[in-house]
Amino acid sequence: MRIGILSRGPQLYSTQSIYQAGLRRGHTMYIVDHIRCNLLLNEGRPTVLCDDVPLQHLDAIIPRIGASVTSQGAAVINQFQSMKVFTTTKADALLECRDKLRCLQRLAHFGIPIPCTVFPGSGQAVGPMIDTVGGLPVVIKLLESTHGIGVILAETVRSVESTIEAFHRLREKVIIQEYIKESNGADIRVLVVAGEVIAVMKRQARAGEFRSNLHRGASATVAVLSPREEALALRAVRVMGLDVAGVDILRSSRGPLIMEVNASPGLEGIETITKVDIAVKIISFIEKQVKKPKIEQ
Repeated sequence: MRIGILSRGPQLYSTQSIYQAGLRRGHTMYIVDHIRCNLLLNEGRPTVLCDDVPLQHLDAIIPRIGASVTSQGAAVINQFQSMKVFTTTKADALLECRDKLRCLQRLAHFGIPIPCTVFPGSGQAVGPMIDTVGGLPVVIKLLESTHGIGVILAETVRSVESTIEAFHRLREKVIIQEYIKESNGADIRVLVVAGEVIAVMKRQARAGEFRSNLHRGASATVAVLSPREEALALRAVRVMGLDVAGVDILRSSRGPLIMEVNASPGLEGIETITKVDIAVKIISFIEKQVKKPKIEQ
C-alpha cells in the first residue's frame, strides 16, 4: 500500500514514528509537505501536485497538520477526499476540532460535560461572564492554539478585562472558562484509534504552572481510566467524527470534563510514557479500511 503522511516536519517524532511503522508493515511511505501542494480543480479529475509531481498513486493519507496552516491543510485533505483517497482525518473534522469554540459547542450540543465556557462579545462587561463560569480565577484561551500558547490564568477582574481587550485589539477571538482548581494542574490524555482507547497518560504541570502541556515542562505518568471516563472519551471522538484523536479530560468535583479533542495528537510523549506503539495501530487501522490497493498507473 502507498501511504502519504501530510507533514511539514519530516524529522518530527510523530511523523517519523508513523513513517517507520508503515515501512515495518511493508508499505511504501511518503512524507508530503502540504503547504507545497498545488490543487488542480477540474471536472471529474481533481489532482494534488507536490513540487509539480502528481500524487494520484496514494491509497491513504495520514494528516499531521500544524495549527498555523490548518485551513491550507484542510484544503489538501479535502482534495484527497475528492480523489477517493482514504484519510485518517477528514477535513471538516480537523476544522471543527481546531476551533475551540466550535468543538465545545458540538460537545455541549450532544450533552458531553465540558468546563463552563463563555464566548465574549466585543465591548461586553466581564463581571457577569466571570460569575457565569464560577468566579475568579478564570482561564482565557485563544480559539486556535496548541501547546498551551495563548492560554492564560486571570486572577483579577482587571486582568480579565485587559487580556480580552488586548486579544480583541489583535483581532483574536477568545473564550473564558471556569478554572477547575481540584484538578491540581493535571489532566488525562487519552489516545483513541478506530473507536478504541489505545493509550492513557496523566500530565502534571510543573510547580508554579497550571498548564499541563509537556512542551511546558509538565511530567507524565501512565494512567488508568474509569469506565465513565473511557465511555466519555470514546463518545467525544465519535461526536467529532474522528478516527484518530487525542482527548484531554479534567477530573473535577462533578466528574470528568472534556477539555479538548485533538485531531492531530502528538505521539512522542504518550508513546514514550506508555510504551504503546500507537503509530502501528494507526497503520493497522488503515490496512483494514483500504483492502484493495489501487492498480499502478
